[in-house]
Amino acid sequence: MTNLLENNITGNIGVQKYLCTISWRSGQLIMDEPESIGGKNLGPDPYSTLLASLAGCTLSTLRMYIDRKGWDIREINISLNLYQENNPELTTTITREITFSNAIDEETKNRLLIIAEKCPVSKILKNTVLINTTI
Repeated sequence: MTNLLENNITGNIGVQKYLCTISWRSGQLIMDEPESIGGKNLGPDPYSTLLASLAGCTLSTLRMYIDRKGWDIREINISLNLYQENNPELTTTITREITFSNAIDEETKNRLLIIAEKCPVSKILKNTVLINTTI
């Protein structure tokens, strides 16, 4: 089994409610919760960060494919959100809308939809995820 990342993502939280520092390779990300639930809104919340991962992966995957095909698509835009339902198990649905700066024919749209579904983070989210936690 080989890790997907060279180094672990690490994080810590001090006494300031909900303010987390997440570190990776050579950078840091501040995560926080909205003021409405007691945070200070200093960074994205965990749900936003999860969706940002899917957005970045989708956009990068589409850009690589479009560039490889030599298509003239200058800008790709994405909008995501999620909701949850208890029916009887917890089901989370992510909505992902992709738009382009110029008109795209239906055949190209359909091909790009297939490619978006194949981005690595989409594959992770759509398959079984096991979380092994130790203390």
